[in-house]
Amino acid sequence: MNQQLIAERLQISRATVSRCFTNHPGINPVTRARVFQLAAELGYVHLQMRQPRAGKKKDSRKIFGVLICSAEEEHNRTDYQNPSEQILAGVTECALLNGADVEVQLIDPKACALDDPAFLRVEKLCDRWDGLLLVYPFPNPVLDHLAPRVPLVSLVEQFDHSGIDCVDVDHYKGISSAIEHLVEHGHRRIGFFTRRYEVEASWSLRRYAAFMEAMVRLRLPVAAKDIVNVFPSRETDDEASADYAAERIRKGVTAWVCAADHQAYDLVRGLAKRGIRVPGEVSVTGFDGIETPAGSPLLSTILVPFREIGMTGTQRLVERARKRFGSAQHVLIDCRLRAGATVGPVRK
Repeated sequence: MNQQLIAERLQISRATVSRCFTNHPGINPVTRARVFQLAAELGYVHLQMRQPRAGKKKDSRKIFGVLICSAEEEHNRTDYQNPSEQILAGVTECALLNGADVEVQLIDPKACALDDPAFLRVEKLCDRWDGLLLVYPFPNPVLDHLAPRVPLVSLVEQFDHSGIDCVDVDHYKGISSAIEHLVEHGHRRIGFFTRRYEVEASWSLRRYAAFMEAMVRLRLPVAAKDIVNVFPSRETDDEASADYAAERIRKGVTAWVCAADHQAYDLVRGLAKRGIRVPGEVSVTGFDGIETPAGSPLLSTILVPFREIGMTGTQRLVERARKRFGSAQHVLIDCRLRAGATVGPVRK
């Protein structure tokens, strides 16, 4: 496992890879993020990072760890853009400005026990990290264990951990904008669609809560059967979920608000296989603003500034590292609607 392998995989020069690990100011932040992301997937750690430090580091540079809670198969999907790439771009850019190095680790959601090899490895790394950023939700036992050990900032709100600093998108404003966009096109029977994940997706539940709040505010009726893969409805796989969504469309649902873009694109594809046209027979909105996959329509979605979230979270970690114990802050970043080709007027 070496830098040459990373260079070949990304089709860039070996020198560029080396400069990424030394935080060279001339490297594009997105390129640096891609290098760090692949290094995490391959289990590569830069030699400088491997040297144990006795007490404080010889130089004044800080080291920030980044833990990404994602299955390798999900993380390496090429059909959809991974938001963590833009988050890492913001993280590395802000770290560079603050004279800090970044080390990225990919953690499988199934590794939820503290004695799992993945977390035993993180345990050792915590001794030399000056701060830690979390990308995506983590199991509660892990948060309980890490929070007292190292300055911690989560780049998604974690349930039951109000004492952890976090930077996240304004879920309520985003979902409200999507619903208002649908209402402008005459939709009133609107359902909520999500999928199940290995670790409870707090971001999905917050968007569901935002959906219910916005529907109540707009005096729109919500039928329990028009909610997919959220308690108390039964959680099913992708194919069964598409079948159920198609059935609810036949029962009168005219639009679906999806908790994420990849869910929305899967739903559009699944409905097409079942002979249901989007937006001819039903409208669909997403949330994230990832790049449109090849052969898919431009999704009506909420654009999330992932890079800004990464930068803001890293800046907060810098401040937290300076002042270890203080009041936790929850920062919500603004987002906006992008109208696309998946929303149309209510069918007659």
